Amino acid sequence: MTMNIRQLHYSFLFGLLLLSGVAQAAPDPSAEQPIYRDTQRSFEERAADLVAHMTLEEKIGQMMNNAPAIPRLNVPTYEWWNEALHGVARAGSATVFPQAIGLAATFDPELMGEVAEVIGNEGRAKHHEFASRGLRLRYQGLTFWSPNINIFRDPRWGRGQETYGEDPFLTSQMGVAFVKGLQGDHPKYRKVDATAKHFAVHSGPEADRHYFDVHPSERDLYETYLPAFRALVQDAQVASVMGAYNRVYGESASASQRLLIDILRKDWGFDGYVVSDCDSIEDIYRYHKIVSTSEAAAALGVKKGTELNCGRTYEALLGAVKQALISEAEIDAALIRLMYTRFRLGMFDPAEQVPFAQIPYSVNQAPAHDQLARRAAQSSMVLLKNTGALPLAKDIGTLAVIGPTADDVMSLLGNYYGTPAAPVTVLQGIRAAVSPNTKVLYARGADLVQGREEPRAAPVIEPAFLRPAADAKQQGLQAEYFRGMELQGKPVLTRIDPRVAFRWDRGSPTDDLVARGELDMAQGLAGDGFSVRWTGELMPPVTGRYEISVGANDGFRLSLDGKTLIDAWQLAERVHSKSVFVDLEAGQAYPITLEYFEDARDAEIRLAWRMPGAKSPYEEAMAAAQAAEVIVFVGGLTGDVEGEEMKVNYPGFAGGDRTDLRLPAPQQKLLEALHATGKPVVLVLTSGSALAVDWAQEKLPAILLAWYPGQRGGNAVADVLFGDVNPAGRLPVTFYKADEKLPPFDDYDMKGRTYRYFTGEPLYPFGHGLSYTRFQYSGLTLDNRKPAIEDEVSVSVQVKNTGKRAGDEVVQLYVHPLDPQRERAQQELRGVARVNLQPGETQRVSFTLKPARDFTHYDDQKNTYAVDPGRYEIQVGASSQDVRQRQTLTVASP
Repeated sequence: MTMNIRQLHYSFLFGLLLLSGVAQAAPDPSAEQPIYRDTQRSFEERAADLVAHMTLEEKIGQMMNNAPAIPRLNVPTYEWWNEALHGVARAGSATVFPQAIGLAATFDPELMGEVAEVIGNEGRAKHHEFASRGLRLRYQGLTFWSPNINIFRDPRWGRGQETYGEDPFLTSQMGVAFVKGLQGDHPKYRKVDATAKHFAVHSGPEADRHYFDVHPSERDLYETYLPAFRALVQDAQVASVMGAYNRVYGESASASQRLLIDILRKDWGFDGYVVSDCDSIEDIYRYHKIVSTSEAAAALGVKKGTELNCGRTYEALLGAVKQALISEAEIDAALIRLMYTRFRLGMFDPAEQVPFAQIPYSVNQAPAHDQLARRAAQSSMVLLKNTGALPLAKDIGTLAVIGPTADDVMSLLGNYYGTPAAPVTVLQGIRAAVSPNTKVLYARGADLVQGREEPRAAPVIEPAFLRPAADAKQQGLQAEYFRGMELQGKPVLTRIDPRVAFRWDRGSPTDDLVARGELDMAQGLAGDGFSVRWTGELMPPVTGRYEISVGANDGFRLSLDGKTLIDAWQLAERVHSKSVFVDLEAGQAYPITLEYFEDARDAEIRLAWRMPGAKSPYEEAMAAAQAAEVIVFVGGLTGDVEGEEMKVNYPGFAGGDRTDLRLPAPQQKLLEALHATGKPVVLVLTSGSALAVDWAQEKLPAILLAWYPGQRGGNAVADVLFGDVNPAGRLPVTFYKADEKLPPFDDYDMKGRTYRYFTGEPLYPFGHGLSYTRFQYSGLTLDNRKPAIEDEVSVSVQVKNTGKRAGDEVVQLYVHPLDPQRERAQQELRGVARVNLQPGETQRVSFTLKPARDFTHYDDQKNTYAVDPGRYEIQVGASSQDVRQRQTLTVASP
């Protein structure tokens, strides 16, 4: 979702201006109470009555994400755009869980439900805390635009990290659990709204998402792209659905008769509201050229099923009505759905009547939530390979931790994240886990990718070398935070910052202070359009030549001893860095000034240096490796290079997507050099997608996939490396080999894609994941080997832990048609059960199959789901390829 800086500033300023109008409005006690204020009436009645009281202009204003206040009706301003993919995002401090793809790797819907319940509670609490301080801005509401349940059909897609993987069944199971946990189960009120996105055929390429037109086969549409959305609508009663940017069968996915009306509402009975992806209504005329004017695009959006416009194109609805392109009655019908959801969220009822309004702000980042974040991360870890190198001993003498993501907070977060209070990197987690006598050496060693300015490569200048003034007892620099990008006027905030190492992303430097009530709303900064000046003295510890560097997004200036050394006072599309060499003397104090401005999104700044005589990152890594008994290499990707429509163009990466699945070249070179030392090398991968690590699979003794593991990710990695936790995560995607020729990225035909249709040999199959113990399967039974289509079949299998460690086994059930009468998936997941077994313990695991539900294909001749009679193999095992037990049944002809 993207919006420009003008729109962001409009959202902030317009919301503040209208807030006062609501505060001043008070109902006339002598007037008859309107229906919409009567809490004894149904939400449907109240919503319809409220809409009936609005003028056409007021109605239109309520149909965009930044809905203005209507003081005369006591309707406060409301911002519909909020994010909660794996924690409440972009709203200041919040518990950050593993990225969605990591949560999917747990294969544990029950755990997903726990995580979502916490996210919903924090979102509710944060909303009321913000509102109590007069804040109703973006990312402070109750309508969350999560989860992303698109199918991760191609490993090159940068947003695949936001999904639950490549399988429709697993995506449905995890998505339903997420929505139920997020929205709550109160019979009258919803805790928050979840949004199933991006409906319905959308998975890259990112660079073309505003232009391309997808024409999937009917079979692929109904067997791959729609099932998860149907499950969330019918099984989880998801409140909202988001349309995608692209066209499907020639129609904008955000204005589609086929998708939004015929399928979503008529076939599935969806009674919620549809929101466009941001500016996708504008795309209808600007890029897709379906119509030629904003009025026609706005009218088409509403008439074809989209009630809420993220963007400003629905402003043209007034002109559309005048041109008779749409009627006011059609606008009313759409707006009633939107107002209904605000009533159901309790926005117009006394707080004491709304149970979720009682959730205290203290739940935000509560210790129990932090513990859950660690448990979720532990459960997501996938052991890809282990020939006995793991677990490591905690009392090892010297351990080298090397790699570009070992001490990078971004490797924990992925995208769409909140601000964790105390994130733990892998390096920090390892240092906390080893014995007091163990020496842990660290070196970054290599850049993340080739050709990228590395703003985080040099060490941050620590507080011991900074002071705000000559006579100051505190360490750090004096910081002045200004509203606006020109460092003008009175500072909003003045404080001592111990070091300059901030990543605010889309948040504000004052978000937490305002939320805690330590800073008044009027003094708070917006998340965009601010500037900062740091001043003080720099005190070098040794004499010699220093390399001082600044990395930031957007502009910065650095002065030392009265001289401007770096001047990069300009807008930047992404984080960039500049460095300068200076000769400094120990014992001297040098006046230093660092100035910074942020325009829009991705706010970040870092002040770092390399001291005299410092080795190159590569030399530091090799020296650490030579001194160590074991090497842990932590590398892979971060959300800096894979994600949503990014201005990124490095070897192997383009626009947020990937063009090469291999480990980036600088990392591969270093990894091979470390292996050549003869020391054992354990590879820990951070990533939101598959990596073709063929060389590592062949050469290294152990590989652990950590995904983007959230705020406690470093602890979780260490827990697994040192054996405190037995890994049991499983791959929700196929890992292909480096030389595998994938189908064209923009081809949405499923042939040759994912474990369901791929006929080659993968590097790691879907469902793969190893353990520190062993499990034995036996005694697979079916209670009915000749079921009718409408029958149920009870399936059970005995699983025994035959090893010496307790551990979880993820038991997976697949259905394989033995006599396919048409082209269809060769194998489909139809059951998962994560069970914990002590050494020697045996448990019988049961599943229920229904041929009418689990054996279906889409009959494009009859335009309906159908079941072919015949033989089906029921496969139970530890992955899609590691099948331990098989039984055959025959579905009887109807």
